[in-house]
Amino acid sequence: MERLADAVRGELSRFGAPAEIGRLADAWPAAVGDQIARNAWPARIARDGTLHVNTSSSAWAFELTQLEAAIREKLGALAPAKVRFAPGPLPEPLTTAEDASSATAPEPNDDDRIRGTELAAAIGDEKLRNLVARAAAASLAGSRDSRSF
Repeated sequence: MERLADAVRGELSRFGAPAEIGRLADAWPAAVGDQIARNAWPARIARDGTLHVNTSSSAWAFELTQLEAAIREKLGALAPAKVRFAPGPLPEPLTTAEDASSATAPEPNDDDRIRGTELAAAIGDEKLRNLVARAAAASLAGSRDSRSF
């Protein structure tokens, strides 16, 4: 089954260099390392092919400007001719598996399961119907749990 990201990249590739930002963002953490990736992130590719990278501060922008050649080398074939670093918004950090495992989802009760089954009853595909029923029951349990505070 084709991943959605691959299909989107295929469509964006029709737009030339600016569409490469997805590939650059995928390669960025491995190329620059965790510390730099937490403080600098590819924002866009200009029409002239310059990669604009947002940084967490002007100090990071200055330091990374000094390392531009090394960063382009690590990016390999994806590297643009020029990289410009400037302070700007960064993406929210991803939650780690440890963070995700510490969060506990509320367990659906029998009423949640029954209501979930009712909500999904009109779906013809049995596998999809069961998945939707479970998701609806979990959502109902979560909304019930958040209302109890």
